[in-house]
Amino acid sequence: MSLFQEIKDYIPVNQQEEYDKKLMLQYMMHSPDYLDRKNQIAHFTTSIWTVNQERTKTLMVYHNIYDSWSWIGGHADGSEDLRAVAQRELWEETGIKNSAFVCPDIFSLEILTVNGHIKKGVYIPSHLHFNVTYLAEADEKDGLIVNEAENQAVKWWTFEDALRMPKEPWLVEHIYKKLNSKVMRIKNKELS
Repeated sequence: MSLFQEIKDYIPVNQQEEYDKKLMLQYMMHSPDYLDRKNQIAHFTTSIWTVNQERTKTLMVYHNIYDSWSWIGGHADGSEDLRAVAQRELWEETGIKNSAFVCPDIFSLEILTVNGHIKKGVYIPSHLHFNVTYLAEADEKDGLIVNEAENQAVKWWTFEDALRMPKEPWLVEHIYKKLNSKVMRIKNKELS
């Protein structure tokens, strides 16, 4: 199934996702380079909200560019297989080798603003990330590594701490809270 069709089939859980889904689909129809970060207006990225087996904690990295605790993810860089990109980013940024998707479908959609910044000595102008998030599970006893090119630390946080530690209020209020809430709904269904 194409990324376009996956996004089209995704059922939004709130207004933010409803509007972002609509904008993503429109952009995909009019910008053939939507998977390439050379598109300096907007391009696709993917994130992986990784939880422990008990679904009480999430894995986060202290991101160098954003100087904040954040979820794990990266650029599509031409790949339409965002699941594979998300899994690779999880391994590269944290060292987690054994993870599994809780469900194969898209877990969340969001359009994220990125302020201009310097990366590897090159100025990157402000732009949008059309982000597709997946939900994965991993063993919190697995060894973690720090990818110093990307982050300064890797740590499992309780869901409550995952909302207190980041310095990006919009992400906390509109994305991380939503992701935690969706995980809790899945956990509650599994327990009933």
